[in-house]
Amino acid sequence: MARATLHRIDKHFDKRVRKIQKRHRKLAHGYVQKIGPDGLIVVKPRRRMRFPWKGIALVLMALFAFKGFLHAQLGGEIYDQRVAKLQNGTVIEKAGAWAMQADPLTIWISGQVRPYLR
Repeated sequence: MARATLHRIDKHFDKRVRKIQKRHRKLAHGYVQKIGPDGLIVVKPRRRMRFPWKGIALVLMALFAFKGFLHAQLGGEIYDQRVAKLQNGTVIEKAGAWAMQADPLTIWISGQVRPYLR
């Protein structure tokens, strides 16, 4: 057999071995066994729970968008008055006041949205 052909076979073999090793590593963290429609038992790795970074990012984006729209709708002075009113309330209201205080991003979003509201 030619040297190039052997090299190609070795590459293909190595690729298959890496794929099997990867699957074994996944199965080491737990697996689920199911019976397929053809009657064969299929073993699949159990999905690991990961930290929901995307979900947290979406919630933060929604919070800043809400704050920006509210700041644009009420105006900066009234918005600050209402946040100050929250700061004099209960612990929950104080936490809300901290989260709702006008920050540079909120003011920027408000400036971008304001022309479309009036």
